Amino acid sequence: MSVVSVDALTLRFGERVLWRDLSFALDRGELLAVLGPNGTGKTSLIRILLGLLEPTAGTVTIEGRLPSEARSRVGYIPQQRIFDRDLALRGHDLVRLGLDGHRFGAGRLSARQRDRLEHTIESVGASGYADAPLGRLSGGEQQRLRVAQALVSSPSLLLADEPLLSLDLAYQQIITGLLDSHRRSAGTPVVFVTHDINPVLSIVDRVLYLAPGSWAMGTPDEVLTSEALSALYGTPVDVLRLRGRIVVVGTPDDQHVHHVGHAH
Repeated sequence: MSVVSVDALTLRFGERVLWRDLSFALDRGELLAVLGPNGTGKTSLIRILLGLLEPTAGTVTIEGRLPSEARSRVGYIPQQRIFDRDLALRGHDLVRLGLDGHRFGAGRLSARQRDRLEHTIESVGASGYADAPLGRLSGGEQQRLRVAQALVSSPSLLLADEPLLSLDLAYQQIITGLLDSHRRSAGTPVVFVTHDINPVLSIVDRVLYLAPGSWAMGTPDEVLTSEALSALYGTPVDVLRLRGRIVVVGTPDDQHVHHVGHAH
């Protein structure tokens, strides 16, 4: 059985249809990159998978259960936002929320949970600053700890909503490397929302490209082509390969550019 099953999903806000009849399944260890311009429902898809938003039509199951019932089995990495410099919360405290943040009050962790907490922090390379106030850490250090928070409960599914936003190239590579290593070792499928395919292209299995009112899904070579995107947008779109990059030109928002750092 697939870990995630999405069947005939439609999302509408008022008269505006973001997408209809969206269907796909995710198997263990698979990485799905979700691309598309702003306002096409990328974050809304994440919210549906988290059980925080009901689709207009269609069904979603995670390990055979509704998203709202499976929420404790889903790890979530949000967009990078810098914590307030005076925030007293430590790295350990943030990661611990992935273990018992859904419970009321601050109980004691079992010995097994403490071991799990320390092992996860160590696995993302954050042991050296896990006791420091979050507000005093760099954006990349904070994002490592967010990854640890998402992984500490050994989730069945990992959702990452623009996790590389505002990170420099070095930390982009670190974060994608951590997610790739975990999904290969633990078999956890990953839904990875991004505006730039480059940092994950070498590890992505399939691409879900959301355009206004439509969508396309397949391997990067199947979806990121002039023919596929022209059909998706209903207007001529050029996909150019220049010096190891793919540049998409002619979409309604031409800032939506995919850079490819290697031959694929």
